[in-house]
Amino acid sequence: MADVAERAGVSRTLVSLIFSDKPGASEETRQRVLRAADDLRYQPDRAAQLLARGRSRTLGVLTDVKQTFQAEMIGTVYDAAEEAGYDVLLSASGPTRDERNAIEALLSHRCEGLILFNPMSDSDYLRSVGTRASLTIVGRTVSGSSVNTVRSADSKGIRQSVDHLVELGHRDIVHVDGGEHSVSTDRRRAYVEAMHAHGLETYVRVVPGAHDESAGAAAASFLLGGSTLPTAIMAGNDRSALGIMDVLTKAGVSIPGDVSIVGYDDAPLSRLSRIDLTTVRQDSAQLARKALEFTINRLDDPESTVGDSVIEPELIVRGTTGPARST
Repeated sequence: MADVAERAGVSRTLVSLIFSDKPGASEETRQRVLRAADDLRYQPDRAAQLLARGRSRTLGVLTDVKQTFQAEMIGTVYDAAEEAGYDVLLSASGPTRDERNAIEALLSHRCEGLILFNPMSDSDYLRSVGTRASLTIVGRTVSGSSVNTVRSADSKGIRQSVDHLVELGHRDIVHVDGGEHSVSTDRRRAYVEAMHAHGLETYVRVVPGAHDESAGAAAASFLLGGSTLPTAIMAGNDRSALGIMDVLTKAGVSIPGDVSIVGYDDAPLSRLSRIDLTTVRQDSAQLARKALEFTINRLDDPESTVGDSVIEPELIVRGTTGPARST
């Protein structure tokens, strides 16, 4: 800034005013300063300016890079954050990186707001994070805290899936769950309740799984080893459903002739004609936009009401479900 001031023949204070878009300089002086900055290829350090004002205007996002549904939400977060004048930093969690380390990394980079996609950390830790930044969690709730939450009505999506299969004549409906994640717990509970609501409690069966293709493949292999295949399988998410479909197809099982398959999320691969997966669509764009809105609202007004938004899902019927086979 001192170099620009010297080249333009003005004070450093005047240069600071011009780059901050504050009054105090004539238009001729302003243009002279901007030309000097261009000549010197000078750019103001936006991060330093914000920190000097006590703000970073940076939002941190925790994601699992292997989950395509989360990748869709990230694109929306970037676009909406830019419109609101915020930068975004990503931090990934996964099998080789502890989630807490990923969250602490965002905080260490002075992120004043955090959006966490389906975090696995315990509620006490997440509540403590909420005291250090404006925090919004997507995919689960954290009770008794100042943490914003945005989630899909998972129980409704599961009920829609069970209702659809029952209408097709299915009774022996198995659920391959997504593990011990809170989202998986909610979907597992909803499956059991929906089966009971249809008087199918004797058919309730949950096969342990996870939200990836290998877990779906393992569940399919387990079911193939049984005496009789179910007529329908509800997977914890689309990736698990793809693993199930792969193993069953290679084993000569017709989908949906022998077994109907339902996923959850409506990931991009599920929409391909060769896959054509019946699944529950979560509105990724709406989830992301609401999470950003809640986060920024708390930054602008720390006393604002904690937000909790529940987004309605929609069952998308495609080619992997059909009438139940004769058993």
